[in-house]
Amino acid sequence: MQHLPPVLTPTSASMDDLCDELSRLADTITDVTDWPSESLRLCGQRGVYRWFLPEDLGGYGWSASDQIRGYLRLSQADLTTTFVITQYMGAVRRIAASRNTAVIESWLEKLASGQQFSTVGISHLTTSRRHLTRPVLRAEHTADGYILDGLAPWVTGAPHADLYIVGATLPNSQQVLLAVPSSLAGIQAGPGHELVALSASCTDQVSFDSVHVHQSMLLNGPGENVLKSATGIRTGGLQTSTLAIGLGQAAVHFLSSEASNRHDLQAAANELQQEVDALTQRLLNASEGETDCDTSEIRTAANRLALRSTQAALTAAKGAGFVKGHPVGRWCREALFFLVWSCPQPIAQAHLCELAFDTHS
Repeated sequence: MQHLPPVLTPTSASMDDLCDELSRLADTITDVTDWPSESLRLCGQRGVYRWFLPEDLGGYGWSASDQIRGYLRLSQADLTTTFVITQYMGAVRRIAASRNTAVIESWLEKLASGQQFSTVGISHLTTSRRHLTRPVLRAEHTADGYILDGLAPWVTGAPHADLYIVGATLPNSQQVLLAVPSSLAGIQAGPGHELVALSASCTDQVSFDSVHVHQSMLLNGPGENVLKSATGIRTGGLQTSTLAIGLGQAAVHFLSSEASNRHDLQAAANELQQEVDALTQRLLNASEGETDCDTSEIRTAANRLALRSTQAALTAAKGAGFVKGHPVGRWCREALFFLVWSCPQPIAQAHLCELAFDTHS
């Protein structure tokens, strides 16, 4: 096997090479049958999964801002694979933050190297299905662990995971966070929903039918809010904004390239590039803990940028961009993802108001 140099900084030549390869592969992963195994393998070889771990756990100890810069580069090259990685690293980071030595010793190095894949099933504890009277995923405490019943409704890479990190609710309304091997009896993962975009992420529900999970696999809890009480996870709230800005960067780069030969596009390309640069700086400031950065405002602006820039790129590409297989058409579909994925009600409401009321009339 050819030795590949690890990506040790967000701006290194090895990062450029990796992103070029991911961009090449991106057009080949469009359906649920196109799980990006090759792209994920390349990222594992280049050490991408070690960006998010401290050095004492086998990682590179990247700063929060460098992690954001890395995600920006990856999402500009291939949004589907980068989205999968955010969920993968969400699982890895929660294992590391738990300080559960049994799970860390058994799983963390295999996950950090890319030998095995893990993902999270926690949306039902945050924005998805919280309105239901009966929790969708329930846990019963037993003498040696927990019994899980119900389902995790939105799990990325559901049929491909070796390990699920799931949140469940006890009868007393407290929550637990558990590491659940996919090999346990009673687990059934869907093959992946056919989505408007990112279908190759194989996002689907995972059902649990009296699944026994040993006490040694408990990562956090029991407690009132096991996701917020976990330590060491700081930038997760900015990840979706980062991916939206990365997608916007790809569209603006295309527009700028077209503008080099078409003077009618230069004004729009310059304006959007300035917007990308300013928003990226706000994102980096927020990742570094600047207190006057409103993450909700950044998310709203990132969503707006993704929609406007991809549509501008489609306008520039003309009919060619509307032909299946052109990256601009894929980017336009992918921009819609940010209107529904992990989109809190205030942000959704802001978009509805923008669409309903023409502020330029």
